[in-house]
Amino acid sequence: MALNIFADLHDAKVAEHRLDTLFWECTLRCNLSCRHCGSDCRVDPGVADMPLEDFLRVLDEEITPHVDPSEVLLIFSGGEVLMREDLERAGCEVTRRGYPWGMVTNGMALTPKRFRSLLDAGLRSVSVSLDGFERQHNYIRQHPLSYERALNAIRLIVREPSLSYDVVTCVTGALVPQLEPFREMLIAEGVEHWRLFSIFPMGRAKNDPTLRLTDAQFRTMLDFIRSTRREGRIDASYACEGFLGGYEAEVRDHFYECAAGVTVASIRVDGAISGCTSIRADFNQGNIYHDRFWEVWQNRFEPFRNREWARRGECADCRMFRYCQGGGMHLHDGDGSLLYCHYKRL
Repeated sequence: MALNIFADLHDAKVAEHRLDTLFWECTLRCNLSCRHCGSDCRVDPGVADMPLEDFLRVLDEEITPHVDPSEVLLIFSGGEVLMREDLERAGCEVTRRGYPWGMVTNGMALTPKRFRSLLDAGLRSVSVSLDGFERQHNYIRQHPLSYERALNAIRLIVREPSLSYDVVTCVTGALVPQLEPFREMLIAEGVEHWRLFSIFPMGRAKNDPTLRLTDAQFRTMLDFIRSTRREGRIDASYACEGFLGGYEAEVRDHFYECAAGVTVASIRVDGAISGCTSIRADFNQGNIYHDRFWEVWQNRFEPFRNREWARRGECADCRMFRYCQGGGMHLHDGDGSLLYCHYKRL
């Protein structure tokens, strides 16, 4: 009954498709070379940063006339956003226009001085990655200082009462046996909001089996999240990756839904208009350099909003399709095939 009610509510969201989150992929430059990077970012990615003026033009001419800026969260993402020297200017400009903004960061370059300048520029939310204890984190991030820098960034963030934040953890097989002590460490550091996810096979992770969970480890992780939520000492949740059957509403605050293209859009570094930035296959619906964003948002997101095209292969006769809609858009490859199904894993 609850699943049916939530599915009906999702249908209503699709019909309304009110934009409430906009990602700006402002750079593909990065100061790390992580093993699981879906966008294959690097120090010199060969793709120029999007000029701030181009993004602001779209905001001013094509988005702001149609929304209440205070109700649309702008999230600056990358690459690594702190690679942009004009990030504070970008924050000031969108704040002046009435938009709350946040960022996704690996924490490598978040010094106390930079943190203060970002707060002064209106920073409202931060997601920072910490993928286990030092050995696991540095293995994934491929930098000997990445754990120390990320932990220092978290210590800055959790002590700032004006911020919304979460710590995001990529759970690999090596971390599963250490989830409990890792949780205790986060609690001791004052972390209150913790989001866990598992690797999906795109980008660099596609050919790296060391990053993936076995089905048994996947279930162990979900059991851990459920028990942690019941304890109530830290707000833990599984990311919005896929339908989880009997774990629904027990490992997240809500039932599964993919909000990409429904309430969430992105403007990519090259101007492409798509859903959330986790989607690496070409589901672009237009480009700000030759299309008007609002017209695209209103009329061209049919693959995101009507998912009947996904009812094929292993989804064709699945009785859970009504609730799953073929899984997250980021779990489909370039021809639309599903990379893997969370429900079947369980």
